[in-house]
Amino acid sequence: MEEEKGSRGERLSQFILSEIEKRGPIPFSQFMEWCLYHPEYGYYRSERAKIGRDGDYYTSPCVHPLFGGMIARQLSQMAEQMGGSTFDVVESGGGRGFLSEDILQWAKKNAPAFYQRLHYHLIETAPPFLKEQKERLAEYKKEGKILWIESEAFEKGKVQIEGCILSNELLDAFPVHRVMVDHGNLKEVYVTQENSQLKEQMGELSDPRIASYLQSMDITLQEGQRAEVNLNALDWMEKVARCLKRGFVLTIDYGYHAKELYASHRREGTLLCYTRHRTSDNPYERIGEQDITSHVNFTSLILKGEELGLRLTGLVPQYQFLIALGLLREMESLAREMSEADGFQLRLSLKHLIEPEMGMGEVFKVLIQHKGITQPQLNGLRELRSIP
Repeated sequence: MEEEKGSRGERLSQFILSEIEKRGPIPFSQFMEWCLYHPEYGYYRSERAKIGRDGDYYTSPCVHPLFGGMIARQLSQMAEQMGGSTFDVVESGGGRGFLSEDILQWAKKNAPAFYQRLHYHLIETAPPFLKEQKERLAEYKKEGKILWIESEAFEKGKVQIEGCILSNELLDAFPVHRVMVDHGNLKEVYVTQENSQLKEQMGELSDPRIASYLQSMDITLQEGQRAEVNLNALDWMEKVARCLKRGFVLTIDYGYHAKELYASHRREGTLLCYTRHRTSDNPYERIGEQDITSHVNFTSLILKGEELGLRLTGLVPQYQFLIALGLLREMESLAREMSEADGFQLRLSLKHLIEPEMGMGEVFKVLIQHKGITQPQLNGLRELRSIP
């Protein structure tokens, strides 16, 4: 068999160009899906480090294990309010396994009764992440605390759980449709090619749900304004609702309510690419070698959830969620046991999780929805002024 030539990125570019040659222009959502998830050449199939200091971007669990500890504390309270003998957590898109490790570690040390009831499940489609998760979490697998679910079983509703379906920075990487208002009409961005160079062209909407998505939230874009429409997030909510018999959905990601997300000052939308901790707004370079994301529309998740029987428990900025669960108290307790220099470094790191302007505190949100439970009261959703 002849050996494939060129880098992964070059091979992916050739694949995309050949598909355009065969099919004609493709919706941007299809282009983004191939860039990130192509089974051979996609970004998430590469062995290259993606998360952390040596990767392309940081996630909150990279900052400090206390992030996972605070989530574990909230999960523990959810389990108390639900009762029963077991509490299932399903984490979708667990990345390198940091969050699951920190949750299990905190529960084992600080909440043994909760740990006894806890069964943790991971869904991961990226082979490099799956391999690292299995190595990192081997101790918990031996204890029978963790197992992996095939994504197909989850997608077809074959998994039925009572507990919590958890995701952290998952939905922002779902492929999105890009749209623009052109001469008063809503058009979709397609990717085509000219002389083997990728370029954009505008066309009719590829899916009628795009227009109804914006109409349902009373969104009117301005002339020339671009925006993203994440229909995949709505499909994901349907899968979640099918799998959750009773319990909670906890979604952590960066984004806004619809009115803010589609405000007229966001002329170019929110699409961003990440390579080596640098951002770019050009998805047509470094194909297959950079992450591509867009901000999450939390209004759409709330509305879709209500339609599916997932009631809104609350939506709060990440800083409020973490502080309400005791992050600052835990931080000071840890810092007292350290040298002055180490304590300062700890405070600096954790500040990144809760800093509203420059850090992750405000743009990151925590959405909690519930099913089969009457008016749950969760500490992570408390107003900060109500905390003693």
